Amino acid sequence: MKGKKIILGISGSIAACKAAMLIRTLIKKGAEVQVVITPAGKEFITPLSLATLSRRPVVSDFFSDRDGMWNSHVDLGLWADAMLIAPATASTIAKMAHGIADNMLITTYLSCKAPVFIAPAMDMDMFAHPSTQQNLDKLRSYGNHVIEPASGFLASGLEGKGRMSEPDVIVDVLDDFFTYRNTLQGKRIMITAGPTYEKIDPVRFVSNYSSGKMGFALAEACACRGADVTLIAGPTSLHTVHPAIRRMDVESADDMYDASIDAFTSCDLAILCAAVSDYKPLYQAKEKIKRDEQEQMTLSFVRNHDIAATLGAFREEHQTLVGFALETKDAIKQAKAKLIRKKLDVIVLNSLSGENACFGCDTNQVTLIDKSGQVTEIPLQSKQKVAEAIIDYLCKRNQ
Repeated sequence: MKGKKIILGISGSIAACKAAMLIRTLIKKGAEVQVVITPAGKEFITPLSLATLSRRPVVSDFFSDRDGMWNSHVDLGLWADAMLIAPATASTIAKMAHGIADNMLITTYLSCKAPVFIAPAMDMDMFAHPSTQQNLDKLRSYGNHVIEPASGFLASGLEGKGRMSEPDVIVDVLDDFFTYRNTLQGKRIMITAGPTYEKIDPVRFVSNYSSGKMGFALAEACACRGADVTLIAGPTSLHTVHPAIRRMDVESADDMYDASIDAFTSCDLAILCAAVSDYKPLYQAKEKIKRDEQEQMTLSFVRNHDIAATLGAFREEHQTLVGFALETKDAIKQAKAKLIRKKLDVIVLNSLSGENACFGCDTNQVTLIDKSGQVTEIPLQSKQKVAEAIIDYLCKRNQ
Protein backbone atom coordinates (compact mmCIF):
# COMPACT_ATOMS: atom_id res chain seq x y z
CA MET A 1 0.00 0.00 0.00
CA LYS A 2 3.04 2.25 -0.16
CA GLY A 3 2.12 5.60 -1.64
CA LYS A 4 -1.60 4.81 -1.90
CA LYS A 5 -3.96 7.68 -1.11
CA ILE A 6 -6.86 6.63 1.13
CA ILE A 7 -9.91 8.67 2.08
CA LEU A 8 -11.14 7.46 5.46
CA GLY A 9 -14.79 8.32 5.99
CA ILE A 10 -15.99 8.20 9.59
CA SER A 11 -19.65 8.31 10.59
CA GLY A 12 -21.40 8.48 13.96
CA SER A 13 -20.83 5.14 15.67
CA ILE A 14 -19.05 4.08 18.85
CA ALA A 15 -16.78 2.12 16.48
CA ALA A 16 -15.33 5.49 15.41
CA CYS A 17 -12.91 5.06 18.32
CA LYS A 18 -11.20 2.39 16.20
CA ALA A 19 -10.40 4.98 13.53
CA ALA A 20 -7.22 5.97 15.38
CA MET A 21 -5.82 2.46 15.02
CA LEU A 22 -7.02 2.30 11.40
CA ILE A 23 -5.11 5.47 10.53
CA ARG A 24 -2.00 4.31 12.36
CA THR A 25 -2.03 0.92 10.58
CA LEU A 26 -2.63 2.45 7.13
CA ILE A 27 0.22 4.94 7.59
CA LYS A 28 2.50 2.14 8.84
CA LYS A 29 1.80 0.39 5.53
CA GLY A 30 2.96 3.49 3.68
CA ALA A 31 -0.43 4.96 2.76
CA GLU A 32 -1.50 8.61 2.90
CA VAL A 33 -4.77 9.14 4.78
CA GLN A 34 -7.28 11.96 4.47
CA VAL A 35 -10.08 11.84 7.03
CA VAL A 36 -13.62 12.97 6.15
CA ILE A 37 -15.94 12.83 9.15
CA THR A 38 -19.65 13.47 9.63
CA PRO A 39 -20.90 15.85 12.33
CA ALA A 40 -22.14 12.87 14.34
CA GLY A 41 -18.75 11.18 14.00
CA LYS A 42 -17.10 14.09 15.83
CA GLU A 43 -19.16 13.21 18.90
CA PHE A 44 -17.21 9.94 19.22
CA ILE A 45 -13.66 10.96 18.27
CA THR A 46 -12.09 14.42 18.02
CA PRO A 47 -10.81 15.91 14.76
CA LEU A 48 -7.64 16.93 16.65
CA SER A 49 -6.80 13.28 17.36
CA LEU A 50 -7.48 12.31 13.75
CA ALA A 51 -5.48 15.20 12.32
CA THR A 52 -2.55 14.42 14.61
CA LEU A 53 -2.45 10.79 13.49
CA SER A 54 -3.11 11.41 9.78
CA ARG A 55 -0.89 14.53 9.62
CA ARG A 56 -3.60 16.20 7.56
CA PRO A 57 -6.41 18.61 8.46
CA VAL A 58 -9.69 16.72 8.95
CA VAL A 59 -12.48 17.57 6.51
CA SER A 60 -15.99 17.75 7.97
CA ASP A 61 -17.89 20.70 6.55
CA PHE A 62 -18.39 22.06 3.06
CA PHE A 63 -16.79 25.36 4.09
CA SER A 64 -13.98 26.22 6.49
CA ASP A 65 -15.15 27.99 9.66
CA ARG A 66 -12.06 30.17 9.66
CA ASP A 67 -11.83 31.68 6.18
CA GLY A 68 -14.86 30.46 4.24
CA MET A 69 -12.75 28.32 1.90
CA TRP A 70 -14.66 25.57 0.11
CA ASN A 71 -13.63 21.95 0.75
CA SER A 72 -13.88 20.39 -2.71
CA HIS A 73 -15.38 16.90 -2.59
CA VAL A 74 -14.61 16.63 -6.32
CA ASP A 75 -10.89 17.17 -5.78
CA LEU A 76 -10.91 14.64 -2.93
CA GLY A 77 -12.65 12.07 -5.11
CA LEU A 78 -10.03 12.50 -7.84
CA TRP A 79 -7.11 12.41 -5.36
CA ALA A 80 -7.88 9.03 -3.82
CA ASP A 81 -6.76 5.54 -4.80
CA ALA A 82 -9.49 4.14 -2.53
CA MET A 83 -12.18 5.34 -0.16
CA LEU A 84 -12.82 3.49 3.07
CA ILE A 85 -15.91 4.25 5.15
CA ALA A 86 -15.33 2.82 8.61
CA PRO A 87 -17.48 2.86 10.56
CA ALA A 88 -20.46 3.05 8.22
CA THR A 89 -23.72 3.46 10.13
CA ALA A 90 -27.14 2.38 8.88
CA SER A 91 -27.94 6.03 8.17
CA THR A 92 -24.76 6.60 6.17
CA ILE A 93 -25.28 3.37 4.23
CA ALA A 94 -28.84 4.43 3.38
CA LYS A 95 -27.68 7.87 2.22
CA MET A 96 -24.95 6.31 0.07
CA ALA A 97 -27.40 3.87 -1.49
CA HIS A 98 -29.89 6.60 -2.40
CA GLY A 99 -27.57 9.52 -3.12
CA ILE A 100 -28.70 11.75 -0.25
CA ALA A 101 -25.82 14.22 -0.35
CA ASP A 102 -26.39 16.19 2.84
CA ASN A 103 -22.88 15.99 4.31
CA MET A 104 -19.29 16.10 3.14
CA LEU A 105 -18.77 12.37 3.46
CA ILE A 106 -21.64 11.49 1.11
CA THR A 107 -20.73 14.14 -1.48
CA THR A 108 -17.15 12.86 -1.45
CA TYR A 109 -18.42 9.30 -1.92
CA LEU A 110 -20.59 10.35 -4.87
CA SER A 111 -17.60 12.12 -6.46
CA CYS A 112 -15.10 9.32 -5.84
CA LYS A 113 -13.64 7.65 -8.93
CA ALA A 114 -11.68 5.10 -6.89
CA PRO A 115 -12.87 1.78 -5.40
CA VAL A 116 -14.99 2.18 -2.27
CA PHE A 117 -14.85 -0.10 0.78
CA ILE A 118 -17.61 -0.05 3.39
CA ALA A 119 -17.25 -1.43 6.93
CA PRO A 120 -20.74 -1.45 8.53
CA ALA A 121 -21.12 -0.91 12.28
CA MET A 122 -24.48 -1.00 14.05
CA ASP A 123 -26.66 -3.05 16.37
CA MET A 124 -27.53 -6.57 15.27
CA ASP A 125 -31.21 -5.86 14.58
CA MET A 126 -30.38 -2.78 12.54
CA PHE A 127 -27.88 -4.75 10.47
CA ALA A 128 -30.32 -7.62 9.91
CA HIS A 129 -33.22 -5.33 9.00
CA PRO A 130 -34.38 -5.82 5.38
CA SER A 131 -33.92 -2.12 4.57
CA THR A 132 -30.25 -2.21 5.64
CA GLN A 133 -29.63 -5.42 3.73
CA GLN A 134 -31.30 -4.01 0.61
CA ASN A 135 -29.17 -0.88 0.88
CA LEU A 136 -26.01 -2.97 1.16
CA ASP A 137 -27.09 -5.06 -1.83
CA LYS A 138 -27.65 -1.84 -3.79
CA LEU A 139 -24.19 -0.59 -2.85
CA ARG A 140 -22.66 -3.92 -3.91
CA SER A 141 -24.49 -3.65 -7.22
CA TYR A 142 -22.75 -0.30 -7.77
CA GLY A 143 -19.40 -2.09 -7.46
CA ASN A 144 -18.63 -1.17 -3.85
CA HIS A 145 -16.86 -3.63 -1.55
CA VAL A 146 -18.62 -4.45 1.73
CA ILE A 147 -16.35 -5.65 4.55
CA GLU A 148 -18.71 -7.83 6.55
CA PRO A 149 -19.10 -6.96 10.23
CA ALA A 150 -18.14 -9.48 12.88
CA SER A 151 -20.27 -11.07 15.57
CA GLY A 152 -19.57 -10.01 19.12
CA PHE A 153 -20.52 -7.89 22.08
CA LEU A 154 -22.29 -4.70 20.92
CA ALA A 155 -22.71 -1.26 22.51
CA SER A 156 -26.37 -2.05 23.18
CA GLY A 157 -25.36 -4.87 25.49
CA LEU A 158 -26.60 -7.46 23.01
CA GLU A 159 -24.38 -9.95 21.25
CA GLY A 160 -24.64 -10.63 17.52
CA LYS A 161 -23.51 -9.58 14.04
CA GLY A 162 -22.97 -5.87 13.55
CA ARG A 163 -19.62 -5.18 15.20
CA MET A 164 -17.27 -3.40 12.80
CA SER A 165 -14.39 -5.58 11.64
CA GLU A 166 -11.14 -4.96 13.49
CA PRO A 167 -8.71 -2.43 11.95
CA ASP A 168 -6.12 -5.06 11.01
CA VAL A 169 -8.77 -7.08 9.15
CA ILE A 170 -9.96 -4.00 7.26
CA VAL A 171 -6.42 -2.98 6.31
CA ASP A 172 -5.68 -6.54 5.13
CA VAL A 173 -8.68 -6.30 2.76
CA LEU A 174 -7.31 -3.09 1.23
CA ASP A 175 -3.78 -4.48 1.12
CA ASP A 176 -4.94 -7.62 -0.70
CA PHE A 177 -6.95 -5.51 -3.14
CA PHE A 178 -3.95 -3.41 -4.15
CA THR A 179 -1.63 -6.43 -4.19
CA TYR A 180 -3.76 -8.66 -6.40
CA ARG A 181 -6.05 -6.31 -8.34
CA ASN A 182 -4.25 -6.71 -11.69
CA THR A 183 -2.76 -10.21 -11.44
CA LEU A 184 -5.33 -11.58 -13.92
CA GLN A 185 -5.48 -8.54 -16.19
CA GLY A 186 -6.41 -9.60 -19.73
CA LYS A 187 -7.26 -13.18 -18.76
CA ARG A 188 -10.57 -14.68 -19.87
CA ILE A 189 -12.06 -16.98 -17.26
CA MET A 190 -15.14 -19.17 -17.34
CA ILE A 191 -16.76 -20.29 -14.08
CA THR A 192 -19.78 -22.53 -13.56
CA ALA A 193 -21.76 -22.25 -10.33
CA GLY A 194 -24.86 -23.47 -8.55
CA PRO A 195 -27.10 -26.49 -9.10
CA THR A 196 -29.00 -27.62 -12.15
CA TYR A 197 -32.70 -28.49 -12.29
CA GLU A 198 -33.79 -31.60 -14.17
CA LYS A 199 -37.52 -31.47 -14.84
CA ILE A 200 -39.84 -34.35 -14.00
CA ASP A 201 -42.97 -32.46 -15.03
CA PRO A 202 -43.87 -28.74 -15.27
CA VAL A 203 -43.83 -28.31 -11.46
CA ARG A 204 -41.28 -30.85 -10.17
CA PHE A 205 -37.57 -31.35 -10.69
CA VAL A 206 -34.51 -33.26 -9.47
CA SER A 207 -31.64 -31.20 -8.07
CA ASN A 208 -29.18 -30.90 -5.16
CA TYR A 209 -28.39 -28.58 -2.25
CA SER A 210 -25.78 -26.40 -3.98
CA SER A 211 -26.24 -22.67 -3.26
CA GLY A 212 -23.71 -21.38 -5.81
CA LYS A 213 -21.93 -19.27 -3.16
CA MET A 214 -18.49 -20.75 -3.84
CA GLY A 215 -18.69 -20.22 -7.59
CA PHE A 216 -19.96 -16.66 -7.19
CA ALA A 217 -17.13 -15.90 -4.74
CA LEU A 218 -14.62 -17.22 -7.29
CA ALA A 219 -16.14 -15.05 -10.02
CA GLU A 220 -15.87 -11.92 -7.85
CA ALA A 221 -12.28 -12.76 -6.86
CA CYS A 222 -11.23 -13.18 -10.50
CA ALA A 223 -13.01 -10.02 -11.64
CA CYS A 224 -11.40 -7.97 -8.85
CA ARG A 225 -8.00 -9.02 -10.19
CA GLY A 226 -8.71 -7.75 -13.67
CA ALA A 227 -10.08 -10.85 -15.41
CA ASP A 228 -12.90 -10.88 -17.93
CA VAL A 229 -15.24 -13.41 -16.29
CA THR A 230 -18.06 -15.44 -17.80
CA LEU A 231 -20.19 -16.90 -15.00
CA ILE A 232 -22.56 -19.68 -16.05
CA ALA A 233 -25.02 -19.94 -13.18
CA GLY A 234 -27.64 -22.55 -12.44
CA PRO A 235 -30.84 -21.56 -10.60
CA THR A 236 -29.87 -19.42 -7.59
CA SER A 237 -30.98 -16.25 -5.84
CA LEU A 238 -27.40 -14.91 -5.66
CA HIS A 239 -26.40 -11.76 -7.50
CA THR A 240 -23.16 -10.62 -9.09
CA VAL A 241 -21.47 -7.36 -8.10
CA HIS A 242 -18.43 -6.70 -10.27
CA PRO A 243 -19.18 -5.13 -13.67
CA ALA A 244 -16.55 -7.34 -15.36
CA ILE A 245 -18.67 -10.45 -14.74
CA ARG A 246 -20.80 -11.56 -17.68
CA ARG A 247 -23.52 -13.74 -16.20
CA MET A 248 -25.38 -16.43 -18.12
CA ASP A 249 -28.33 -18.02 -16.31
CA VAL A 250 -29.16 -21.62 -17.19
CA GLU A 251 -31.46 -24.25 -15.72
CA SER A 252 -30.65 -27.81 -16.78
CA ALA A 253 -27.42 -29.75 -17.20
CA ASP A 254 -27.96 -29.66 -20.96
CA ASP A 255 -28.24 -25.85 -20.81
CA MET A 256 -25.03 -25.62 -18.79
CA TYR A 257 -23.26 -28.02 -21.14
CA ASP A 258 -24.13 -25.96 -24.22
CA ALA A 259 -23.14 -22.67 -22.55
CA SER A 260 -19.86 -24.12 -21.24
CA ILE A 261 -18.82 -25.57 -24.60
CA ASP A 262 -19.48 -22.24 -26.26
CA ALA A 263 -17.65 -20.13 -23.64
CA PHE A 264 -14.67 -22.45 -23.15
CA THR A 265 -13.31 -22.05 -26.68
CA SER A 266 -12.19 -18.47 -26.00
CA CYS A 267 -11.11 -18.71 -22.34
CA ASP A 268 -7.71 -19.15 -20.69
CA LEU A 269 -8.99 -20.73 -17.48
CA ALA A 270 -12.16 -22.65 -16.65
CA ILE A 271 -13.27 -23.38 -13.10
CA LEU A 272 -16.08 -25.92 -12.99
CA CYS A 273 -17.64 -25.25 -9.60
CA ALA A 274 -21.27 -26.08 -10.43
CA ALA A 275 -22.97 -29.11 -8.93
CA VAL A 276 -24.31 -30.50 -12.19
CA SER A 277 -26.89 -33.27 -11.92
CA ASP A 278 -25.38 -36.54 -13.09
CA TYR A 279 -28.72 -37.89 -14.28
CA LYS A 280 -31.99 -36.55 -15.66
CA PRO A 281 -35.43 -38.18 -16.05
CA LEU A 282 -35.70 -40.20 -19.22
CA TYR A 283 -39.10 -38.64 -19.90
CA GLN A 284 -40.49 -35.26 -18.88
CA ALA A 285 -44.23 -35.27 -18.44
CA LYS A 286 -45.93 -32.42 -20.30
CA GLU A 287 -48.63 -32.15 -17.64
CA LYS A 288 -48.39 -32.34 -13.86
CA ILE A 289 -48.21 -35.96 -12.72
CA LYS A 290 -51.26 -36.55 -10.58
CA ARG A 291 -51.22 -38.48 -7.34
CA ASP A 292 -53.07 -41.76 -7.91
CA GLU A 293 -53.92 -44.55 -5.57
CA GLN A 294 -50.66 -46.45 -6.11
CA GLU A 295 -48.18 -46.39 -3.22
CA GLN A 296 -45.08 -46.13 -5.39
CA MET A 297 -43.96 -44.28 -8.51
CA THR A 298 -40.97 -45.28 -10.58
CA LEU A 299 -38.86 -42.85 -12.61
CA SER A 300 -36.24 -43.83 -15.17
CA PHE A 301 -33.10 -41.72 -15.48
CA VAL A 302 -30.42 -41.29 -18.13
CA ARG A 303 -26.91 -39.91 -17.73
CA ASN A 304 -26.26 -36.23 -18.43
CA HIS A 305 -23.31 -34.90 -20.44
CA ASP A 306 -20.05 -34.86 -18.49
CA ILE A 307 -18.98 -31.24 -18.91
CA ALA A 308 -15.54 -31.61 -17.32
CA ALA A 309 -14.61 -34.70 -19.34
CA THR A 310 -15.79 -33.09 -22.58
CA LEU A 311 -13.76 -29.93 -22.02
CA GLY A 312 -10.75 -31.97 -20.91
CA ALA A 313 -10.87 -33.95 -24.15
CA PHE A 314 -10.70 -31.00 -26.57
CA ARG A 315 -8.99 -28.20 -24.65
CA GLU A 316 -5.86 -26.58 -26.05
CA GLU A 317 -2.46 -26.59 -24.38
CA HIS A 318 -2.65 -22.97 -23.12
CA GLN A 319 -5.96 -23.59 -21.32
CA THR A 320 -6.13 -24.49 -17.63
CA LEU A 321 -9.02 -26.64 -16.42
CA VAL A 322 -10.04 -26.81 -12.77
CA GLY A 323 -12.76 -29.12 -11.48
CA PHE A 324 -14.56 -29.55 -8.18
CA ALA A 325 -15.42 -32.75 -6.36
CA LEU A 326 -17.45 -33.70 -3.33
CA GLU A 327 -16.89 -37.18 -1.97
CA THR A 328 -18.20 -38.92 1.12
CA LYS A 329 -15.84 -41.93 1.09
CA ASP A 330 -12.13 -42.27 0.22
CA ALA A 331 -12.27 -38.59 -0.72
CA ILE A 332 -8.63 -38.00 -1.73
CA LYS A 333 -8.42 -41.23 -3.70
CA GLN A 334 -11.70 -40.54 -5.52
CA ALA A 335 -10.72 -36.95 -6.29
CA LYS A 336 -7.34 -37.97 -7.72
CA ALA A 337 -9.02 -40.55 -9.94
CA LYS A 338 -11.50 -37.94 -11.17
CA LEU A 339 -8.68 -35.50 -11.94
CA ILE A 340 -6.89 -38.06 -14.12
CA ARG A 341 -10.05 -39.43 -15.74
CA LYS A 342 -11.31 -36.01 -16.80
CA LYS A 343 -7.88 -34.59 -17.75
CA LEU A 344 -8.01 -31.74 -15.26
CA ASP A 345 -5.04 -29.65 -14.17
CA VAL A 346 -6.32 -29.16 -10.62
CA ILE A 347 -9.24 -30.54 -8.65
CA VAL A 348 -10.78 -28.85 -5.62
CA LEU A 349 -12.11 -31.33 -3.09
CA ASN A 350 -14.98 -29.95 -1.03
CA SER A 351 -15.49 -31.05 2.54
CA LEU A 352 -18.73 -31.86 4.31
CA SER A 353 -17.02 -32.45 7.65
CA GLY A 354 -18.33 -30.14 10.35
CA GLU A 355 -21.40 -27.94 10.55
CA ASN A 356 -19.54 -24.92 9.14
CA ALA A 357 -18.58 -26.64 5.88
CA CYS A 358 -21.89 -27.65 4.40
CA PHE A 359 -24.30 -26.78 1.59
CA GLY A 360 -25.51 -23.20 1.88
CA CYS A 361 -22.91 -22.20 4.51
CA ASP A 362 -20.91 -19.01 4.19
CA THR A 363 -17.71 -20.88 5.11
CA ASN A 364 -15.82 -23.73 3.49
CA GLN A 365 -12.64 -25.76 3.67
CA VAL A 366 -11.14 -27.44 0.62
CA THR A 367 -8.22 -29.55 -0.55
CA LEU A 368 -6.42 -28.72 -3.80
CA ILE A 369 -4.85 -31.57 -5.77
CA ASP A 370 -2.81 -31.08 -8.94
CA LYS A 371 -1.71 -33.43 -11.73
CA SER A 372 1.52 -34.33 -9.90
CA GLY A 373 -0.52 -35.51 -6.91
CA GLN A 374 0.55 -32.62 -4.68
CA VAL A 375 -2.06 -31.90 -2.00
CA THR A 376 -2.66 -28.40 -0.57
CA GLU A 377 -5.09 -27.80 2.30
CA ILE A 378 -7.10 -24.58 2.63
CA PRO A 379 -8.51 -24.37 6.18
CA LEU A 380 -12.04 -23.40 7.21
CA GLN A 381 -12.80 -19.74 6.49
CA SER A 382 -15.29 -17.61 4.59
CA LYS A 383 -16.00 -18.66 1.02
CA GLN A 384 -14.64 -15.30 -0.14
CA LYS A 385 -11.33 -16.08 1.58
CA VAL A 386 -11.33 -19.62 0.19
CA ALA A 387 -11.92 -18.21 -3.29
CA GLU A 388 -8.98 -15.82 -2.87
CA ALA A 389 -6.77 -18.69 -1.69
CA ILE A 390 -7.74 -20.82 -4.70
CA ILE A 391 -6.98 -17.99 -7.11
CA ASP A 392 -3.66 -17.29 -5.33
CA TYR A 393 -2.77 -20.96 -5.78
CA LEU A 394 -3.67 -20.95 -9.49
CA CYS A 395 -1.77 -17.71 -10.14
CA LYS A 396 1.40 -19.07 -8.49
CA ARG A 397 1.02 -22.38 -10.30
CA ASN A 398 0.84 -20.70 -13.71
CA GLN A 399 3.74 -18.29 -13.15
